[in-house]
Amino acid sequence: MTEDAVLLTVEDGVATVTLNRPDERNALAEPTAARLVERFDAIADSDARCVVVRGAGSAFCAGGDIGAMVEGVASEAPPADRMTFVTAIQDAVETVHDCRLPVVAAIDGPAFGAGAGLALACDIQLASPDAKIGFGFRRVGLAVDSGVSYFLPRVVGPNKAKELVFTGELLDADTARELGLFTRLFEAESFEAGVENIVATIAEGPTVALSQAKQLIDRGAASTVEEALDREATAQGVAFTTADHEEGTTAFMAQREPEFEGR
Repeated sequence: MTEDAVLLTVEDGVATVTLNRPDERNALAEPTAARLVERFDAIADSDARCVVVRGAGSAFCAGGDIGAMVEGVASEAPPADRMTFVTAIQDAVETVHDCRLPVVAAIDGPAFGAGAGLALACDIQLASPDAKIGFGFRRVGLAVDSGVSYFLPRVVGPNKAKELVFTGELLDADTARELGLFTRLFEAESFEAGVENIVATIAEGPTVALSQAKQLIDRGAASTVEEALDREATAQGVAFTTADHEEGTTAFMAQREPEFEGR
C-alpha cells in the first residue's frame, strides 16, 4: 500500500481521486486535505473530462481526523492555532466544489461529518447499499463545517438540515436517496458497473458545454431569472465556438451518435 494519502489516476478521460487512509477510514487530517487540493490542481493540467472521488477500503470518508482534534485539546493550544486544521479541510472542499469538470462521488461506505460535506461538494453522489451519511458534528462538540451549512439545506431544506445536524442521525442509503443526498443508489453487485457507466457517459460528453452548465446551475439558485438568462446566453456563446457543438449538430442531422472530443 502506497503511503500517499490521496491517489490520482487519469485514464480514458476520467480522473479518479482516491482517499487512501483505509486504516483511518479515510479521515481528513490536515496533510490529507492539502494533498487533495494538490491532486485537483494536477487534474487541471491533465486531459481529464470527468472526476471521480472515492475512498479506499470500507469507508468513503469518516470526517475530520479525531486524533488530530484530541492532540489539539491535549496540547492546550489556543483555538485560533487549531483553526489551520479546519481551514485545510475548508480549502479542500472548496477546491472540489469549484472544479470546472463534473465531479462524481462514488460512495461505497460511510461519509460522516466533513466526509459528508466532501460528498455533497461533488456534483453527483452515486451510492451502494453500504453507503451511509451523517452530520454528527455534535458528537465532538462542534458546529458544522466543510460546506455543510451551504450544501445540506439546499438539498433537504433548512428545517430538515437542522434536524439532521441537531440529532446527528446517521442515514442509511435508502433514506439518503429518498432525501436526495444520494442521487442514485445501485445494488451492491452493480455498483462499480453503474458508476463506470455514468462516469463514462459524462467523460464522453461535450466537456466545455458541461462545464458551462455546471457553473450555471451552481450559480442559478442565487440569481434572478434575468441574471440566469444573461449568464446562459454568455455560456452558449462559448459553447457555439466548440468543435463538440459542430460535431453534435452534424451527428444530429445525420441521425447518428455524436463523438465528442471535449473541445
